[in-house]
Amino acid sequence: METTDIKGHLVLVTGAASGIGKEIATSFIKRGAIIAACDKNISALQAIKNEVSNKDFHIFEVDFVSEDSIINCVRKVESDLGPLKAVVNCVGILGKNGEKVEQVDIADFDLVYAINLRGALILTKAVIKGMADRGYGRILHMASISGKEGNPLLVAYSATKAGLIALVKSVGKEYATTGVTVNAMAPALIQSPMSDSFSEAQLASLKSRIPMNRLGKTSEVADMAAWIISPACSFTTGFAFDLTGGRATY
Repeated sequence: METTDIKGHLVLVTGAASGIGKEIATSFIKRGAIIAACDKNISALQAIKNEVSNKDFHIFEVDFVSEDSIINCVRKVESDLGPLKAVVNCVGILGKNGEKVEQVDIADFDLVYAINLRGALILTKAVIKGMADRGYGRILHMASISGKEGNPLLVAYSATKAGLIALVKSVGKEYATTGVTVNAMAPALIQSPMSDSFSEAQLASLKSRIPMNRLGKTSEVADMAAWIISPACSFTTGFAFDLTGGRATY
């Protein structure tokens, strides 16, 4: 039986300065993982590092709009800390919400695409060959139920998260025999800084679609993620795990 233990595993976590990424980085360090916490907001990462006060919690700056920044971040992590066991990509932006497609600004759409999908592809490219050569790796991208069902007035976010799920399905199949798994999580609305950007009406509408009648917790996302990136999750790849309080049962 494979273990769910990730003690001693080097895990790169993007978007680690807040929300789901912060929860994953700080909870994984408690599980004994070695964390490379990556984000554009290096001052926020430094504050988290000070709070965690653990020698195995390392911080790195990355700008997900820049291909060079992503590649250099991965190189720096592996140069400083060694080969990666797992990557959990939590970088993502909502873009402007509450707009119909006719109102969508193309520059805003391009930014959401660059961070949510293009950056995820670049990160995957940067880490997957080394993992495959070593015969083991776990890549987990944070998608969204919006990518499966589509949310009105969130065209850019829904479209890019759908693309991210398709990327995971494709790459998961490409590398299925290598020992590397590539999966996604598709949460419903999680209580986080991103959810705080919604209006009360939007929150009520989104919450009404969740049979459990509440938002998810970042700790619940982190607990599922810990299993997905562990050796125990060895026969699932190219899959988007739902975390939706009963909203999605397919």
